[in-house]
Amino acid sequence: MNKIRVGVLMGGKSIEKEVSFNSGRTVCDHLDTSVYQVVPLFQRVDGTLFILPWKFLHRGKISDFESRLEAEATLLAWDDLKKLIDFMYIATHGRFAEDGTLQGMLTVLGIPYLGSKVLASALGMDKLMQKQVLAAHGVEVPRGIAVYPEEIHNFDSPRALIPVQLCEQKESTTVTTHKETILKRLAAEGVTYPLIIKPYKEGSSLGVSIVHNEEELYPALLSACTACPGKEQTVLVEEKVPGMEFSCITITDHRTGEFMPLPPTEIISEEGREFFDYEQKYMPGRATKFTPARVSQEIIDKMHAACIATTKALGFSNISRVDGFVTPDGRIVIIDPNSLSGMAPSSFLFREAAEVNMSHTNVINHLIETELAHKSMATMKNNHMALGSTATNTAPKLRVAVLLGGRSNEKEISLESGRNVVYKLSPEKYEALPIFVNKDLELFPMTHSMLVRNSTKEIEQLVTKGSIIPWNSLPEIADFVFLGLHGGEGEDGSIQGTLEMLGLPYNGSSVLTSALCMDKYKTGQLLKHLGFDVPAQLLIAKDEWLANPDGIIKQVEEQLSYPCIMKPHDDGCSVMVKKITSAEDLHDGFTEIFANNKTYALLEELLTGMELTVGVLGNRDVQAFPPSQAVAAGGILSILEKFLPGAGENRTPAPISSKATLFVQRTIEAIFKALDGRGYARIDCFYQTAEESRTGKERLVFLELNSLPGLTPATCLFHQAAEVNIRPMELIDRIIELGLEEHGTRTRENVQATPVKRSEQHVQL
Repeated sequence: MNKIRVGVLMGGKSIEKEVSFNSGRTVCDHLDTSVYQVVPLFQRVDGTLFILPWKFLHRGKISDFESRLEAEATLLAWDDLKKLIDFMYIATHGRFAEDGTLQGMLTVLGIPYLGSKVLASALGMDKLMQKQVLAAHGVEVPRGIAVYPEEIHNFDSPRALIPVQLCEQKESTTVTTHKETILKRLAAEGVTYPLIIKPYKEGSSLGVSIVHNEEELYPALLSACTACPGKEQTVLVEEKVPGMEFSCITITDHRTGEFMPLPPTEIISEEGREFFDYEQKYMPGRATKFTPARVSQEIIDKMHAACIATTKALGFSNISRVDGFVTPDGRIVIIDPNSLSGMAPSSFLFREAAEVNMSHTNVINHLIETELAHKSMATMKNNHMALGSTATNTAPKLRVAVLLGGRSNEKEISLESGRNVVYKLSPEKYEALPIFVNKDLELFPMTHSMLVRNSTKEIEQLVTKGSIIPWNSLPEIADFVFLGLHGGEGEDGSIQGTLEMLGLPYNGSSVLTSALCMDKYKTGQLLKHLGFDVPAQLLIAKDEWLANPDGIIKQVEEQLSYPCIMKPHDDGCSVMVKKITSAEDLHDGFTEIFANNKTYALLEELLTGMELTVGVLGNRDVQAFPPSQAVAAGGILSILEKFLPGAGENRTPAPISSKATLFVQRTIEAIFKALDGRGYARIDCFYQTAEESRTGKERLVFLELNSLPGLTPATCLFHQAAEVNIRPMELIDRIIELGLEEHGTRTRENVQATPVKRSEQHVQL
C-alpha cells in the first residue's frame, strides 16, 4: 500500500520559530504511520529548506542542531517538494507561515496543505484589517486605533501646523505633536488606560505590553513596532477588555462541512502578570486553564457562536483558534483570531479535543482527512486506501492540459499543433484537457466544437468569461501541461516560468533555454563563442536605424554584403523573413519589422549548402533523429511551405551520406546539450561539404533552435521519428515522459486519481 507522504514543516522565518519547532515535533510524533509517511521538513530562518534528520527532531531548541544542517540534513529547493510530499502539514507559525505567504507558495507549487488559504491566512495575521472585517460582520472587537511607524519615530515631533481663529479674528497657528494626536484619537474612541499595545502582524504575544500612563506609551509603541528585527510595523493600541479570557478551537466535520467548535478553555494569568504572555503560553505549568470554561452553557453557546461567526467572516477553513473575552455583562469580544493553532503537546488544540475523546493522533488525522476530503485526494482511514491506490488497482490516467492558441504570430499553427496533440494522446493513459489561450493569455476549456474550428479568431468569439480557468487553478485540474503554443509568451520562457511557479510539469525546455532560444542573436553569439559555426550576424536596433539609416546601410554592405537575410530576432515560422538584395530592400525590411512592434532586426549572411531540419529527443541522454532536407522553392522556406498541405517538401532522410548524417546528428546533439535543451526540439541548420564551406572543411552551420516545434499532423518530427520506429502517439508519449522526468514529478503510475470537476464544455476523449 502506498502511504500518503505528509511533509511536516517546522522552524520558519518568523520570531515564533521555536514554538513552531515544538509544534512540528509533536505532529511528527503523533502522525498515524499506518496511513501516512512522515517527512520532517525544517525551514531555517534564512528561508532554506531541509529534510530534517530524525536525530535532530527531539532536540530542545533549534540552536542545538542548526549548525549541523548543512552537513547532515538534505538541502531542498521549493520545487523539490512536489516530488517529495503529497500534503503539507503546516506547523510553522507567524510571518511567512500563517500570513498567506507560505499558503501562496504551496498553492503555486500545487501542494495541498493544512488550514486556511491565502486570503484568510493573510487576514488572520493582519490584526488591523481583521478587526475591520469582523466589525463589518457584526463581531465585537476591542476599541482602539492604529499607530504607524512614522508616528512612533517622530513621537514628540510636530505633526502639522493647524490654523486657529482667535477672538480678535486674527489667524494664528498651534503646533500638534504626534503624541498629542495619538492621545486625541484614543479619547475620540473612548479608550482610556490601561492600554494593550501590540504589533499588528505578530503572534504568541510577542511585542505585546500593557501601558498605564503616558510615560510608558512611547517605549511600548517602539517595542511593538520593532518586535520583528528588521521589519518595522504598525502598532495597535486597544482598550484592555475586562472579564474572562478564553481560547476556543474550531475544527470541521469533513463529512458535512459544518464547523465544530470544541469546548473552550478559560485562561487565568499568573499572579503579578496582567495578560497571558509568551512565557505563560509555552512554559510548562504556567498560568491556569480550565477546559471547559467555568461558565454556563448559555455563555458557552454564545462563545461558540462568536467563534463560528469569526471563522466564517475571515474565511478560515478546516481549523481556527479564536481568543477573546467574556465581559462581566455577558458580551463576547474577540481579540485574536488565528488561522492555525500551536500544536505543542499541551496546546489548546489537543487539550480541548481531549474533552470530546479525541487523542493527539485522532486530531491530526482528522485535520489531514478533512483537507484531503476537500481535495478528493484520499478516502477515510477506515479502509486505509492511500494515495495512488484504487479499489480496482486500475492505474489512474494522467490529466494532461494541452494549451493552444495564444497571441503570437504563430497562433494558428499552435491551434493545429495543439489539436493534433489532443487527438494523439493515448486514451488508455491520459485524460486530455484542451485549453484555449486567448489574446490576453487567459485560459478557457474547449468543447469539441471549439477544437475543430478553423481559426483562433473563431474560438475567441466562442469563449465566455464565465468559463475562464485561472492560471493558479491549473494544478487542480491537471497533472501535466502540454504546451502546444509557438512563439511569444508560449515559447519565450514566460509561460514556462508560470508553470514552474505553479509546480506543474510541462514539455520542452526550461525558462532559460526557452528564453535564450527565442533570441536568435544571443543564441548564435553564444554558440559561436562555444566553437560552433553560425552565420555572420548583425543586430540592428530600431533607434539605431531611425537615427542613422544611411550609416546602417553602409554597415550592412561592408560587413555582410548582398544578398543577405533579414528577420526578427525573436520570432518563428518564417514570419517577416526576407532575402535582401539592395538598399531598397533594406528600407522595406526594416520598415516592416519595426512596424510590427519589433525593437530589433537581425541580419545574417546568406548561406549555401543543404538546408536541414533535425529533431532531437531526450533530456541528458539525447538522440538526434535522421535529418530532413527542407526544400524551398524561392530560396527561403515560407510559412506556406512549412504548414500548408501539399506545399513545400521535406526529404526524410536527407540525401546525404551515412557519414555526413552521423556528423550532422552528433553536432546537433552537441548543440542541444550546449543550450541545455530538454525534452525535444527542432534545430534548423545548413550542411556544407568541404567544397561549399568557406573554411574548406565539412561543417554544420546553426540557424535556430525551436524549443516548442510544430506538432501539426504533417510535421517533420513525425517523419523523422518514424525513421527510428517511433510512431506519432509514441512520440507524444515520450515527450510527456521526458517532461515528467525533468521536473521530478510523480509518474502516471502513482499520480493521484482525483476526479476533475470542470465545465461540461471540456472535451471528453
